[in-house]
Amino acid sequence: MKKTLLIISLISLSAFAQQKSTGLVNLLSNTTATLLLNNTTQTATLTLSGPNDRWFALQFGSFEDGDGMVDGIDVVYWNNVTLVDASHNGVGIAPTPDTTNNWTLVSNSDNTPSNGLRTIVFSRPFNTNDTDDYQFNFSEASIDFAFARRSTAGYTLNSHGFSNRGYAINTPLSTLGVEDFSLRATQIYPNPSNGEFLVKAKTTLQKINIYSQTGAFIKSVEVKNETDAPEVNVKGLQTGIYLLELVNETEKSWKKIIIN
Repeated sequence: MKKTLLIISLISLSAFAQQKSTGLVNLLSNTTATLLLNNTTQTATLTLSGPNDRWFALQFGSFEDGDGMVDGIDVVYWNNVTLVDASHNGVGIAPTPDTTNNWTLVSNSDNTPSNGLRTIVFSRPFNTNDTDDYQFNFSEASIDFAFARRSTAGYTLNSHGFSNRGYAINTPLSTLGVEDFSLRATQIYPNPSNGEFLVKAKTTLQKINIYSQTGAFIKSVEVKNETDAPEVNVKGLQTGIYLLELVNETEKSWKKIIIN
């Protein structure tokens, strides 16, 4: 019996070791990306979050700072319908969609989420055999991102302005270990927030206590049905940094939230 358990444990650890992730990468205010590479299935999964009322785009590969968003480099952008697989034509010119879109929808948030953001998840093979597509390489230790979004509401591909673009060069790709199911692994998003945010835990939550940065108690939020993803609304609080005490039957953990 012990030998069987040991074999199962080794298989589980091996499965985790076959995945790499950038983790959550903050690109612009309220715009993030996470890339997960699964070497077992040879698939890349891209999670993008951005404003729900405009296009946002991500370019990935290997390029130096200042060399992203140029002619011929693979790029994807959200057009309010799907994640468009395209090739960039250079600064100031709209990308050309590929003949075949190799990205497959995994999930898509509600069309009108309460926090004004949309989160989309798409996946595709490492190698699509399409010369216009970037080939993901699991052995790489990092990946370069270039990103942009429309400066105002709308989905017409026009100029976004300098303040709505940027780079995340040499973003680390870290091998995933055994998954942490404690409250420490809880994520808060969007963060910064306008007062409405989601607390995404990997275990049940019973209560969220909110404190000021100086430790003054603000309020307590009871989590109905001990869900692992409660929505919290603290609109009306002054802008600043607040502390969240996450509580369940067996543990407590602390997170920070910025209200703007």
